[in-house]
Amino acid sequence: MTTEATIKPLATEKLVPLLETLDDVFLLDVREPDEWDDWRIEGTVNIPLGQLEGRLSEIDTERRIIVICARGMRAMTGAEILKNNGISSEVLDGGMGAWASTYDTVTQAFGEATVIQVRRRGKGCLSYVVGSGSRCVVIDPSLDIDLYRNLAQQHGWQITDIVDTHLHADHISGGRDLAEATGATLRLSPDDPFTYAYAPLEDGLAIEMADGVDLTVAAVSAPGHTQGSTVYKLGEFAIFTGDTLFLESVGRPDLADQAREFAENLYQSLHDKILPLSDDIVVFPAHFGAVVEVHDGQFVAKKLGELRKSLAPLSFSRDEFIEWAVKTAKDRPPNYQQIVRINAGLEQNSDEAMQSELGPNRCAIVS
Repeated sequence: MTTEATIKPLATEKLVPLLETLDDVFLLDVREPDEWDDWRIEGTVNIPLGQLEGRLSEIDTERRIIVICARGMRAMTGAEILKNNGISSEVLDGGMGAWASTYDTVTQAFGEATVIQVRRRGKGCLSYVVGSGSRCVVIDPSLDIDLYRNLAQQHGWQITDIVDTHLHADHISGGRDLAEATGATLRLSPDDPFTYAYAPLEDGLAIEMADGVDLTVAAVSAPGHTQGSTVYKLGEFAIFTGDTLFLESVGRPDLADQAREFAENLYQSLHDKILPLSDDIVVFPAHFGAVVEVHDGQFVAKKLGELRKSLAPLSFSRDEFIEWAVKTAKDRPPNYQQIVRINAGLEQNSDEAMQSELGPNRCAIVS
């Protein structure tokens, strides 16, 4: 007796561990090629919905088939086509829109502190909860503030401080909302044009993590990606580099339309504030791009010594770096001007505005 083909829903959080076993999964994206080229889950095969009936032979029916589109409607239609041809599949709930707000976490001790990396998979956004004793600091929170509150509660921490590494251009910050919900102090650089109340950062400001523990999160100004870009050091163990230094490149200097000036600042920040640090310090960036492999249970992070060897721009002369940065930066983040206005407090956030987040992050210089 032949088993009838089926269609099942798949929640986006269930997709995360499946990405570790792509040999067993066939990810079918039925959006149009331009949509897929612009923003996709790595490992997907693009067969537009209108071509699916004629290209069924390209689908590996020996693997678990997951159908993906922007919101789920086209994927459901695609799954119906597969079912009518005797092929079972699963439809990713909410499509890429839901994938953009799907998170997982990795936790590890660093000395007497604990670092939790919060990964927003579809956006390539990274944020952090750094705790010790009864306190914690949240770095670059996204809008799902309950996630950070729950993580703090699970570890017995009170969120005392919230910091953004810079005025973000690719996603809406949850810093203000999280500060309002928890009573924590929101600390931002006055060198970026925020228009609401916050505690201004000073270069070298140390946030004490726990009574009797000689461990601080220290702010270090690093202008370049934005004028107020700041990196945070966790003792001698780790540095949270925001959009100044990534695992695959460095931050783009052109979003304020002063590319040459900002590129010079970025070069100076890298060479004066980050590169003099120990090779063993772990670099935690604010984003990861498509070329960075992300694995369940492993930090998206590298030691600074590894990045010195793998990132050619870190060895460029000042003039070489500036020319490279100015010429190479392209394909700005989608709707970045609106996102900047919201994060600066110049425009109200709304459900409609949150749609402006959808799409890839493009805050690194990628050749």
